[in-house]
Amino acid sequence: MKLLRRSTASFGALAALAALAGCGHSPTFNILGSFFPAWLICMIAGIVLAAIVNGILAHYKLEKEIAWTIVTYPCLAAFFAFTLWLIFFS
Repeated sequence: MKLLRRSTASFGALAALAALAGCGHSPTFNILGSFFPAWLICMIAGIVLAAIVNGILAHYKLEKEIAWTIVTYPCLAAFFAFTLWLIFFS
């Protein structure tokens, strides 16, 4: 019975160490002394890029061709954010 408890405790300790192994480095940026997570920077950049695409489409008068703009632009911002994340942090 003691051996079973000891092996269970050893397994639990090893499982905890394995779970913490991925926490070695978190991608953050130091902006004016405050650390921001990289996903937040990618999200903001994605929103800015989606706004630029909206401006380009408005300039060429193509924004009226897009149906469901309330779905299209957030998906476009997510696409840019995920692409930036994969390019810089994968």
